[in-house]
Amino acid sequence: MVVADVLGGLVAPLNRPLFELGQDAVTWAELLGFATGAVCVWLCVRVSVWNFPVGIANNLFFLVLFWSARLYADASLQVVYLGLAAYGWLVWLRGGERRSRRRMGRASRTELCVLLALLVPVTWGLTLLLAHAHDSAPFWDALTTALSLAAQWLLNAKQIENWYFWIAADLVYIPLYFSKGLDLTGIVYVLFLAMCVAGWRSWRRELATDVTKTGQAVAA
Repeated sequence: MVVADVLGGLVAPLNRPLFELGQDAVTWAELLGFATGAVCVWLCVRVSVWNFPVGIANNLFFLVLFWSARLYADASLQVVYLGLAAYGWLVWLRGGERRSRRRMGRASRTELCVLLALLVPVTWGLTLLLAHAHDSAPFWDALTTALSLAAQWLLNAKQIENWYFWIAADLVYIPLYFSKGLDLTGIVYVLFLAMCVAGWRSWRRELATDVTKTGQAVAA
């Protein structure tokens, strides 16, 4: 009880409304989630390892926001992201040959098929769980959770296909957040969608450049 009261006191300022945006009473949690999320995606587009620490801050702000909005899967997903971000940070720094920085690459067909196959049971299982927990949008919350986990897995491995899953998740997130009155977050995810498309194009160019350089090095 004491721990809950302390945590409640710590997050209370983050839930304080700052201004109105349509039907959305924008809080510090939503505003800071917007700022750190935008920076995180921009750093991913730039293939910067600093996307992970900024992403961890984003997870904490969105954890508070989504729990308050009763989007329990999205809130729980932020906790999972904390662990995945720490792991991804390590992989990018030490996951290459001889513990060097990891190079960008592509996922194998088998890996993609496994991830796609897992989307159905994970979404189904989460939908049942969230409906029982009285989540405000159990199926859509479950689907975006499954897509985001697949995307984060591929991002941690520095594989270009992560952008496909982020784009698919954003196409669901945008109408979901607007329907829940989280107008600023909905606008943020429109921005995220545009940045994901830009990220896919940027990574595709860099991957093509790496392949060309590798081919030239082998020929030499």
